[in-house]
Amino acid sequence: SILLLLLLLFLLLLLFFISSSFSSEKLRMEPPGPTPLPLIGNLLQLDLRRICDSYMELSKKYGSVFTLHMGTKKVVFLTGYKTVKEALGVFDEQFGDRDPLAIAWELSNGHGVTWSNGDSWKEMRRFAMTSLRDFGMGRKVCEEKIIEESQHLVDVFRKFKGKAFDTTQSMNYAVSNIICSIVYGSRFEYDDPEFTSLVDESQARIHLASSLSLQIYNMLPSLFSWVPNRKKFFILAAANKSQNTIFFNRLKQTFDPQRCRGLVDAFLLRKQQLKDLNVSNSHFHDENLMMTVINLFGGATDTTSATLRWGLLYMAKYPKIQDKVQEELRTVIGDRQVQMSDKKNLNFTNAVIYETQRLASVVPMSLPHRTSQDVTFQGHFIRKGTTVYPFIRSVHLDESQWARPESFHPLHFLDEDGKFTKRDAFMAFSAGRRICLGESLAQMELFLFFSTLLQRFRFTPPPGVTEEELDLTPRYGMLTTPSLHTLCAVPCESE
Repeated sequence: SILLLLLLLFLLLLLFFISSSFSSEKLRMEPPGPTPLPLIGNLLQLDLRRICDSYMELSKKYGSVFTLHMGTKKVVFLTGYKTVKEALGVFDEQFGDRDPLAIAWELSNGHGVTWSNGDSWKEMRRFAMTSLRDFGMGRKVCEEKIIEESQHLVDVFRKFKGKAFDTTQSMNYAVSNIICSIVYGSRFEYDDPEFTSLVDESQARIHLASSLSLQIYNMLPSLFSWVPNRKKFFILAAANKSQNTIFFNRLKQTFDPQRCRGLVDAFLLRKQQLKDLNVSNSHFHDENLMMTVINLFGGATDTTSATLRWGLLYMAKYPKIQDKVQEELRTVIGDRQVQMSDKKNLNFTNAVIYETQRLASVVPMSLPHRTSQDVTFQGHFIRKGTTVYPFIRSVHLDESQWARPESFHPLHFLDEDGKFTKRDAFMAFSAGRRICLGESLAQMELFLFFSTLLQRFRFTPPPGVTEEELDLTPRYGMLTTPSLHTLCAVPCESE
């Protein structure tokens, strides 16, 4: 019996040794990174106010796949064109889950289309894609809505009579009205208090989500739930939900299943059809409707608006490039309204729009992904459930892909004959199964709004500021937006 006990003990030790060796090997294969401190991880090694710059520096030191500890959470970063393309292409399934930020999870509780996973995500994404197409995305009817809205925006800009102003609010309203027409079936006037509160509160909530205190809260939610910005965030979220509920109720009162006006009507129709079929456990419930609408507004308004503001700022900063855009518009279009059919003939204008998206990288980090299974990627072992950030900005600054990555250089998107050409290393809308579902809508908006504004106005710095003095320092957060600034929109001679 003693011999049997010793044998059993030997087998247990052998099993422990093999298990430890295997675990050590797996640990050794995990992506490298700086040594974390207890509880706070690598926070002291990051400049949270210029966090993208910190990630770029760490990538130079540890390679294109590296690990950081954001508080107590282990996070893997993917950087550079080759690595991000492989991860979101070849390994799309393994890196395809979403890992919600703490503040986003509290708001959505796993509902909607942005922060959800599993069957609910599949259902809501499929529904959202179908609805966006049905109610205009990529079609003539959507083009007409954007052209109409661009004229309202021109009228707003014209009222400033060439004096300096902040373009943020009017740009937000114009872009928001496009998603309103798709979601609700109608646009709003820019002085409608229900509409302006909806847009302004959404904008304020995104700014709060990017604040330093909420970044830290997302990393250490159990320790920093007391931060004031968290309370402010949910006050704004509650007001936003309340306003949407009012809109939903109005649509319900006038709902006609034979005449769907927008995405909300389509959702109500689908919900009723499933109820009539006695389908249980349907994902078409009020929480998914609310969060899907909030997600669409967040994804379709602030990103496009910020990109347009970057575009106008670059035009004021680089007047010679603005000259070439306006000369092309005069030559190809003249005074008539720009249309989507003109896009193929406006090579330089198109290149400027794409270069704006590349250099600005408005969504620099993509949203956090999560591994759906254990995966060995580029020789590194990454465990199931690990948070993964594809660093889109690093792709857009990859020296192997761009001749002048740090400069505003529209020639990046022109071939030797001056024709517009797309680039594989352009990932402004991410890639793979989590690619932005509104990409074609955003590209249509960017082209029509930008071209129309450049056709009507000359954009210059405010009085007393030279082109060289215009500040291109970005404001980092969930979005990379221009620093607060004003511009002059001087009507062109034909105006």
